[in-house]
Amino acid sequence: MSSYYQHHVFFCLNQREDGENCCAQHNAKAMQEYAKKRCKELGIAGGEGRVRINKAGCLNRCELGPVLVVYPEAVWYTYVDEHDIDEIIDSHLLHGKPVERLMVDR
Repeated sequence: MSSYYQHHVFFCLNQREDGENCCAQHNAKAMQEYAKKRCKELGIAGGEGRVRINKAGCLNRCELGPVLVVYPEAVWYTYVDEHDIDEIIDSHLLHGKPVERLMVDR
């Protein structure tokens, strides 16, 4: 059985109320919106066989944050800015090559 999407990307947007480190403190919402916009511009966003960028609640890895995960490969990334998101999109989503320097599980 194959995955519906070629790549399904989940951005943790968790906001912790207790002041503990969380992805929301690291501009995660803006980076998720940027990735979604960028994939649309590149013509890779959409339905079956395409790329889907989704918001997620807590992925329980905030200490590594901010984090996103790309399925079906289950590759976890951290990132700092739009440059990192561009690199993930270009290398992993477009060319199938995970970005080792941004991976959290190497």
